[in-house]
Amino acid sequence: MNLRDLVYGLYARRVEGRLDHAQVPKHIGVILDGNRRWAKASGGSAVEGHQAGADKISELLGWCSETDVEVVTLWLLSTDNFDRPEAELIPLLGIIENTVRQLAADGRWRVHHVGTLDLLPARTQTVLKEAEEATAGIDGIIVNVAVGYGGRQEIADAVRSLLLEHSAKGTTFEELAEVVSTDLISEHLYTRGQPDPDLVIRTSGEQRLSGFMLWQSAHSEYYFCEVFWPAFRKVDFLRALRDYAARHRRYGT
Repeated sequence: MNLRDLVYGLYARRVEGRLDHAQVPKHIGVILDGNRRWAKASGGSAVEGHQAGADKISELLGWCSETDVEVVTLWLLSTDNFDRPEAELIPLLGIIENTVRQLAADGRWRVHHVGTLDLLPARTQTVLKEAEEATAGIDGIIVNVAVGYGGRQEIADAVRSLLLEHSAKGTTFEELAEVVSTDLISEHLYTRGQPDPDLVIRTSGEQRLSGFMLWQSAHSEYYFCEVFWPAFRKVDFLRALRDYAARHRRYGT
């Protein structure tokens, strides 16, 4: 361990010691950004950057379990990412599949897919379904793996699901128009039954949501971190929690 690591370790323990666990967010959404830029800066390939980013996930979940977080949503692949070259996309899907398998095999997390399955290759669909089924009975942190996810797509899928459900019941459009509400639409989101994210963290210095959990993040607090995702440290995570605890959430009141 070098001097820099020692200093960061001491600082992290200091921040953690002052953390009020009563003010810890219950649901954290994370936009894992900067894998490719991290790889470029270190002379590696995009695939190496994605693998380094995947390796960081288990550390993050360990930190979350130490601080009483109950739900974590990880944006691993957006609908826009399908436009990337196959030479990058195919290995990235393989990395995601391996990551999901590892999360399921860990035994501590309840894995839940959020996204549109139909957009994904059959093998990726199978991995996501099997992980969700294998961990359904685990009483641990819910880990939402956002794969093939887009916020606008989620809202469109929720409305479609709502319409199909009421069509099967014989509900007329006029009757549906009378009862449709934000709560009713929420019941058809990918995250139905879960609390909305209290805190959304985005790494790499970008200060935008890019469509992440558009519906659910209406009252979320945002924390933008300069560091690229593979270089994200426990002290960065603790700083985000400290910053969140210092804010006064008014929910529009």
